[in-house]
Amino acid sequence: MTDVSDVLRFWFEEASPEDWFAGDPAFDRRVRDRFAGLVAAAASGQLDGWRDSARGCLALCLLLDQFPRHLYREDARAFAHDVQARSVARLALERGFDLDLPAAHRLFVYLPLQHSEDLADQRLGVALCRERTGDPEHAGYAERHLRIVERFGRFPHRNAVLGRQSTAEEEAFLAEEGRGF
Repeated sequence: MTDVSDVLRFWFEEASPEDWFAGDPAFDRRVRDRFAGLVAAAASGQLDGWRDSARGCLALCLLLDQFPRHLYREDARAFAHDVQARSVARLALERGFDLDLPAAHRLFVYLPLQHSEDLADQRLGVALCRERTGDPEHAGYAERHLRIVERFGRFPHRNAVLGRQSTAEEEAFLAEEGRGF
């Protein structure tokens, strides 16, 4: 069975930031081929033992937050494990595990908060990104996420896949800003 080190090695050594955020179907296939079963195991609680370490929490955040977005791009299942990912992120924060990780890796503990449509999560995600990653570019993305949720109470670009009706204001925003993030 794949372990924490395999997940982290894949994400931080075999893949690159361009892979993480570009939306490349070939990279999505790599994630699916290697980790679809592990995402299911994490979602069903089979990997809850990983919550006992900083690296384990980071791997779970990846499996529950980032990997589904690659497995199920343009599908509601991309967001199916967000609540679980936020739970792991909050546990990591409570235990101070995020501070045991390299600054560049902490972002992936904070992203479940930035993916939330809850303002409190958004604000916490922005603060953590500003204070604990040392990366102004990522802090800027976090602030952009927050502004969208402050304005609309949700992410309009998810409306179609989640079966939500967009408002006229959201449609105008999507036409101007695009549908992706």
